[in-house]
Amino acid sequence: MNENMNESEGSTVRVVFISLLLDLLAFTMILPLLPALLDYYKEIENGSGLYSTILSHIKTMQVFFDAPDRVSTVLYGGFLGSMYSFLQFLGSPLIGALSDIYGRKPLMLLCLTGISLSYLLWAFSTNFGIFVLARLVGGINKGNISLSMAIISDVTSSKTRGKAMALVGIAFSIGFVVGPMIGAFFAWMLSDNRQGTWYVMPALFALLLALSDLFFVAYYLTESLPLKHRASTLAKGLSGAISYINPIDLFQFKGVSDLSQRDQRDLKTLGRVYFVYLFIYSGLEFTLTFLTHYKYGFTSMQQGWMFLGMGLIMAILQAGWVRRIQPHRTKAVTELGLWLIIPAFVCIGVATGVPILCVGIFLFAVSTAMVVTCIMTLVTRIGPEHQKGVITGTFRSLGALARACGPIVASSAFWCIGSTTTYLIGALFLTLPPLILHRMRAL
Repeated sequence: MNENMNESEGSTVRVVFISLLLDLLAFTMILPLLPALLDYYKEIENGSGLYSTILSHIKTMQVFFDAPDRVSTVLYGGFLGSMYSFLQFLGSPLIGALSDIYGRKPLMLLCLTGISLSYLLWAFSTNFGIFVLARLVGGINKGNISLSMAIISDVTSSKTRGKAMALVGIAFSIGFVVGPMIGAFFAWMLSDNRQGTWYVMPALFALLLALSDLFFVAYYLTESLPLKHRASTLAKGLSGAISYINPIDLFQFKGVSDLSQRDQRDLKTLGRVYFVYLFIYSGLEFTLTFLTHYKYGFTSMQQGWMFLGMGLIMAILQAGWVRRIQPHRTKAVTELGLWLIIPAFVCIGVATGVPILCVGIFLFAVSTAMVVTCIMTLVTRIGPEHQKGVITGTFRSLGALARACGPIVASSAFWCIGSTTTYLIGALFLTLPPLILHRMRAL
């Protein structure tokens, strides 16, 4: 732990880091499994159940758009992805508000218990309806990530907070590199038994990770919010949460006070850039596993290797270059990253073979390593110190809202007009964020 942190700070940050790592490993396991999992539910229901009921209602549209039946699962995937993020968007601020009253640890334990329950439901999801319920329970309880940020803010000073938050980024990098590989390994190991309930073993392993996280936090995490700093009433705690849920308040940054006109203008500009970018990016990113599954016939193991490659590129760039970018270069690097994502999706969209696809995926990983980290760095330079938590919380909510909208829109386009047109239109609209950012002053 950094030498500027005292032992108490360092101990709490270590606990948060390990907790996030366990959570993200379990959360990302399903990524390479999702297309095959949805195909499985389609096969076993075969005319009855929630999957078939939904499918019967979209048959008319399917004929109108001449959409192939084999890619209909992308619609279900988009719905599940958007539902999960939307529930997280609604739940995280409310859980944060309750933690302001009752403390961080009780709410953290509640979230981790709910997440464990979601994996247990997944293990018993003998039909699509139970699987949807599992994702719903998981999304509602996904406030543990925001609580982790709040705990770090509670125990660190302005001088040590950046170093602690960097560990959060490392936990995400490791989780999104190793987690999909674990899921892909299970898929490979069970490849000869896809007719049975093959998803039970990865679901139980995710449950094991979630329970380990729950017991680890219960034993090692100390309460970080003293009684004297807690909100006195539920109304007072929820008043701040509302500004994170109301989209109009979010885009106007109404929850932030003591801003100069210039800072307010810069925040609104960055907010628009961040939302438009993540809305399009998250949607196209979500459909990537379906593209490789249906167009290129990637197995879950091959998708795991794809995620591993992307994760390693991002981790290497973030550890070796992005975190060392000079302050006066941050805005320029952000613009470069925003421009790079455009040829990335063009290559992915027009590719007729794996080599061009790999070029697109490489550019995608390079851009991803640059953009969000640099945008959040720019955000931290705006506003007074005592408002930094509110500002970053607002941006997290904007990101959650974008991720709640992106997958369902992109998946619907993928199904209606095909992957190539969807990626090219997405690339066209991705020209907006760098153009908007270019007009903003350097920070």
